[in-house]
Amino acid sequence: MTTLLVYAPAYGHTKYQHPESSRRTTALWRALESSGLLPDLHQLAPEPASVDQLRRVHTPELIEYVHQVSLRGGGLLDHGDTYVTAQSFELAQLAAGGCCAAVDAIMSGAADNGFALIRPPGHHAETDRVSGFCLFNNVAAAARQAQVVHGAQRVAIVDYDVHHGNGTQDIFYEDDSVLFVSVHLYAPYFYPGIGGMHEIGVGRGRGYTLNVPFPPYVGDRGYGRAFDELIGPRLAAFRPDLLLVSAGFDAHWDDPLASAGLSLRGYADITRKLIGYAEALCGGRILFILEGGYQLDVLTTGVRNVLHALLGQDIVHDPFGRMPQEEQDVTDLLARLKAHYLSN
Repeated sequence: MTTLLVYAPAYGHTKYQHPESSRRTTALWRALESSGLLPDLHQLAPEPASVDQLRRVHTPELIEYVHQVSLRGGGLLDHGDTYVTAQSFELAQLAAGGCCAAVDAIMSGAADNGFALIRPPGHHAETDRVSGFCLFNNVAAAARQAQVVHGAQRVAIVDYDVHHGNGTQDIFYEDDSVLFVSVHLYAPYFYPGIGGMHEIGVGRGRGYTLNVPFPPYVGDRGYGRAFDELIGPRLAAFRPDLLLVSAGFDAHWDDPLASAGLSLRGYADITRKLIGYAEALCGGRILFILEGGYQLDVLTTGVRNVLHALLGQDIVHDPFGRMPQEEQDVTDLLARLKAHYLSN
């Protein structure tokens, strides 16, 4: 078993007191050094994505906009809190390029699976718009790399970040060669405000977007049922050549930005389900790509658990335990979702 680790910490892409900063990747590297996992991993040095690779998923105007603001020394790119520094354009290229390089290794058989610990994150970056701390859409670039370079007919993307992957959905909304699945918190005034069950794709992409919009405090049981009853069967019907995972650890109950209610053991269960789907459907070809996660102890422990699973090790760490709130029952919601997606 060869498990890749791509590490692109983007130290130069950091805004003071911003939750998405290099503190996240610094903490991750320290945790990996102390965990004893690094000797078991094949470290792959990232290379910057070319402009052509970025143009597969973004407009030239967006790429040039990020480039020019970065050349001017940085600033805010939107009305929210998506920023660049003088180094951000090159570092965002490195993040996307690292994901593409990992896909090259997995699709060529040089590696079995992997985890791209990269930033800035990407799943909120749309075809022509940055948002939600994201500059370029790393997982989308990885999907197109598999298709354009390696001839993958079907790529599945599962996004379990607590926020809906609006950027990834936008890029593939009219595409039947990429199945996009997002399980996320969907509540009033919660970012990005889309990701409802009625959003299923358009044109030939109709039926290739599957959203699982959860209320707060669903917890381990509800997430597990969504994968068992809805996501797993849809992946089996699609039969992807590669499974990509937008891995956000902000659905944990102790994350400061959300309230989804997952525990680290719940995350580990989801991880093993996804690896099992990849083994059954696409020869084990699976790549996890880091998105959110802002409680650093949760983030570092969650990533370690994923790496243990990718290496085939039956090890799960959960010093936090289950959330103190009672879990929301999702029986009725899942029944509606299954009826809805089966009818479209």
